[in-house]
Amino acid sequence: MPHTRPLSDRYGRVATDLRVSLTDRCNLRCSYCMPAEGLDWLPDDSVLTDDEVVRLIRIGVELLGIREVRFTGGEPLVRRGLVDIVRRTHEIDPTVETSLTTNALGLVRVADALAAAGLDRVNVSLDSIRRETFHAITRRDRLQDVLDGLAAARDAGLGPVKVNAVLMRGQNDDQAAELLRWAIAEGYQLRFIEQMPLDAQHVWNREQMVTADEIFERLESEFDLEPAAEPRGSAPAELFRVDGGPATVGVIASVTRPFCGDCDRVRLTADGQVRNCLFAREESDLRTALRAGASDEVIADRWVVAMRGKRAGHGIDDPSFLQPDRPMSAIGG
Repeated sequence: MPHTRPLSDRYGRVATDLRVSLTDRCNLRCSYCMPAEGLDWLPDDSVLTDDEVVRLIRIGVELLGIREVRFTGGEPLVRRGLVDIVRRTHEIDPTVETSLTTNALGLVRVADALAAAGLDRVNVSLDSIRRETFHAITRRDRLQDVLDGLAAARDAGLGPVKVNAVLMRGQNDDQAAELLRWAIAEGYQLRFIEQMPLDAQHVWNREQMVTADEIFERLESEFDLEPAAEPRGSAPAELFRVDGGPATVGVIASVTRPFCGDCDRVRLTADGQVRNCLFAREESDLRTALRAGASDEVIADRWVVAMRGKRAGHGIDDPSFLQPDRPMSAIGG
């Protein structure tokens, strides 16, 4: 058996949850993520190949104690080799949980194949179930495709199916209760996420952000919420039972109620850079070593060093905070 060592930082946190961005490309143009014309995508030769992605995941699992792998983007469904990457990841260690964060466009075509390949569950980003609002936010008239993709994931057994929603002032912040009623009726687990400063345009404004307190206010006007009994642990969402349960709703308050002290995540970008924090302004290059013929142990050493430099918190409330140069679509959630 290979010798494993933890991806630990100076504050005693250990990363066991690996977020793998498979592409920076996306087929939506959500207003809080990128401009209508899109972005300059990564050059093809800078993006990790399927073999390189799987090798880095294997190093993470076998040498560094990774126990969860989530595939992200951009939009991971636009990656041609996705199903095969999932299958090969599952074969490394079937006990490692694998999941996918997606906008669900095209999921109806591959949900069964992903489940057969070993994928455990999906998280779907959806900010409105109103066609007009969805179109305005995403700049695409594709709501029905997303709803069909969600149903396909549920039918394929990729559950619990979680839905992530961002409320934006003046656009969909009046739809929180509507989203929750729909999610409960469909059997999905809804999570509201505070909008974070990760947009490509760098126009995020704290005053315009709908806070967790405001989300609770909107929900509690129609539902009785009480904290869930199960401990939160390292999960980013605070869970609440809705009207006594069993249905729950989660709120991920990354900005106003940061949970950095319990963070167990590490990110790998589509071009092979390690990010020890979602908001990090520095990255550590694994791709160069990988393509230069470095051994698994050398790459693992570089990864360990990258994690040691993780800061205590994201520092959004600090006056010196600077938004990462890369937007969310190029980092991966």
